[in-house]
Amino acid sequence: MKDLEVTILQYLKDRRWDKLKPADIAKSISIEASELLEIFQWSDQSLAQVKKDAEKIYLIKKELADVMICCLEMTSLLGIDTRQIILDKLAMIDKKYPAKLMRDRKDKAGHGLYLEIKKEYRRKGKN
Repeated sequence: MKDLEVTILQYLKDRRWDKLKPADIAKSISIEASELLEIFQWSDQSLAQVKKDAEKIYLIKKELADVMICCLEMTSLLGIDTRQIILDKLAMIDKKYPAKLMRDRKDKAGHGLYLEIKKEYRRKGKN
């Protein structure tokens, strides 16, 4: 991950974009994420169907790259260790939504239990 952060930082420096405001990068992340979402507009394909759709996969890869590049721009410019924040977040999610609990839930879609846990965490002022 560190090599990608270094590459992105150099990419920004080469273009004199290394003074971008964090708010502008956050806006770009949102815009690029919206472009990714647009690929799925008016579609209800399953995971298997999307995997078989070569054109859709091509478009997804392009937009995912844009989203990830913007995210790495943010972490690189702010000096944030991307790998560590991802590991920290995964640990928090593991605590909040334990794999065994999610796997063994009665509601197979998982939405009910997920939303109950999320609501309780928000009530307590936790993330």
